[in-house]
Amino acid sequence: MVFLKTNSTATTVTLTVNSALAWLPLLLVFWLSPLIAQPPATDPVSNLDDESIEARITTIYSLLDALTGVEVDVEEGVVLLSGTVSNGNQAERALSLAAQIPGVFTVEDGIQRRLDVEGNLTPLLAGIKSSFNQWVGALPLIGVAILIFAIVTYLGYALARWSSLWRRLTPNSFVAELIAQAVKAVAVLVGLVAALNLLGATTVMATILGGAGVVGLAIGFAVRDSIENYISSIMLSLRQPFRANDHVVINEQEGKVVRLTSRATILMTLDGNQLRIPNSTVFKAVILNYTHNPERRFQFELGVDANDDPIAAIKVGVETLASLPFVLDYPEANAVVNKVGDSSIILTFMGWIDQQQTDFGRARSHAISAAKNVLEKEGFTLPEPVYKLRFDNHEIQSTLAGEQTTTSGTRDNSGTAKPLKKRQPMIEPDKRQLMDVTPDKHLEEMVNEERAVKAEGDLLDERRPVD
Repeated sequence: MVFLKTNSTATTVTLTVNSALAWLPLLLVFWLSPLIAQPPATDPVSNLDDESIEARITTIYSLLDALTGVEVDVEEGVVLLSGTVSNGNQAERALSLAAQIPGVFTVEDGIQRRLDVEGNLTPLLAGIKSSFNQWVGALPLIGVAILIFAIVTYLGYALARWSSLWRRLTPNSFVAELIAQAVKAVAVLVGLVAALNLLGATTVMATILGGAGVVGLAIGFAVRDSIENYISSIMLSLRQPFRANDHVVINEQEGKVVRLTSRATILMTLDGNQLRIPNSTVFKAVILNYTHNPERRFQFELGVDANDDPIAAIKVGVETLASLPFVLDYPEANAVVNKVGDSSIILTFMGWIDQQQTDFGRARSHAISAAKNVLEKEGFTLPEPVYKLRFDNHEIQSTLAGEQTTTSGTRDNSGTAKPLKKRQPMIEPDKRQLMDVTPDKHLEEMVNEERAVKAEGDLLDERRPVD
């Protein structure tokens, strides 16, 4: 029970909750009745009947000159197209337009392609005429774009020809030239991008850059060896491993350096022939430079009899090497026992020379001759090959019967004595000839003559240290 009390009349009004709940559903129905009676909104286009679909497709085709010959028939949402068009492209266009109409389930193609000259040539000529008119209208803008490209390119080439600037940046002429070429390439690229942006051909620019990337990748794989050789040339010019006229060995190829070019290292072999080695090979090769350090050690082996004293032989031989004028006092000449054989002891003698004043081959040759002569003079026996011969009994008997050996010679069957051959005395060599160990300058002169002919750019720089 709910009691309501008023101030004016002090009347108590009593309402029951049950009666209030009974009237509530009726009030809701009365309030929602307009909404329930209103029908839902529908799309008039999506519920087109067959006649409306046919009329709409026909109207669309009538607005396009190329599709006026197409006939339309619609049954239960299935569009049947017939008639004729100029070519296959127009037929595909008609099918695509019909399939986009709402309410169409499928489109059947019954269109005939005439492929006549007039129907195909007229649109082509119209397209060419339209494109020509567009290009004629765009000629002033194209002229401005070409002018911008020319100005940017000219400024880039002018900057690239500023050789003093690049010389200050890098003392290496090859790297300076490489930077100048890069400036030219960047200038051309910037000018091209600016011109295409002015013409609004950003899509063309993206296509060009994409195609250039693909072509560049293909070319990179095709000329991989050439690119590797070019990069090796840059590295060799920056960190030079030799100088001109240096005596080097590169992967078992020996000679004097003539020049270092952007493609190959040119050597003059010891036989006087020109040898070209790719820079990629030189960069990865093991390089032996004989000229970098003027002091060079030579060594050779001599053997004495197993019964001789090897220490005494070493002392005699080392004293002889030290007495030679071309052998340096420091480092001192030396010798060691290398190995002991069955009938000999092998000694290894070593001495140092100055290659700027002494020829290595001549010095070693004369040192061998001097050491051998002094060992023989001091009574040391140089080993000779020992052969053991074995004869059968009947061969020994026949030899004794046919020939008798005497101390003064041999006797044949008739008893006539044949004298033994005497050993010829050793001819004493000319001392002045033995002491001529000056370096041979002929090969160096050939290299200088070759370098005087500047057929190719030389990347060797005397101001840079040898790495």
